[in-house]
Amino acid sequence: MAEEQPVLENIQAGPAPRSSLTNILLVGVLILIAGAGGYFAQELISGKSPVPASSVPAVSEQTPTVSTRPAPPPVGVMVPLAPFIVNLAKTKGSRILKVTVTLELNNPEVQPEVEDNRQKIMDSILVLLSSKTFADVYSIQGKFKLKDEITTRVNRFLVMGHVREVYFSEFLIQ
Repeated sequence: MAEEQPVLENIQAGPAPRSSLTNILLVGVLILIAGAGGYFAQELISGKSPVPASSVPAVSEQTPTVSTRPAPPPVGVMVPLAPFIVNLAKTKGSRILKVTVTLELNNPEVQPEVEDNRQKIMDSILVLLSSKTFADVYSIQGKFKLKDEITTRVNRFLVMGHVREVYFSEFLIQ
């Protein structure tokens, strides 16, 4: 048994040690991959899609940049009117409508003209409202149609400008 000697084979205890330069490069590549993945995940979550550099046109110093978002129109002068309370047509007085209207004018110069014609404007709107039936004003479409009709009637009295929009701040049918 003396002949039994441990046979030493070419056994390695583990992987060959890497050089420190290889380790640094491996860590750098992993950081780049993680950063790119994080960037794309953040873009995906925020709803933006990354644009490939090849599809972006080159901008020269002479080309002005154009904003793709249109500027919101400026808010015009607001003129509130007194509340209107009318009997609806074809209800024999059983249904009433209470509406508070605000007019948005296209420019400030129109406001004195509205004030000069306030009684005519109020009368015209009052006659219009009292001619409406319950079915005319109950639906959303009916309300939008009523806004358009008020705009048309008021603009008949204006020369310097026009009503841009009509807003209902109160709309009650009883």
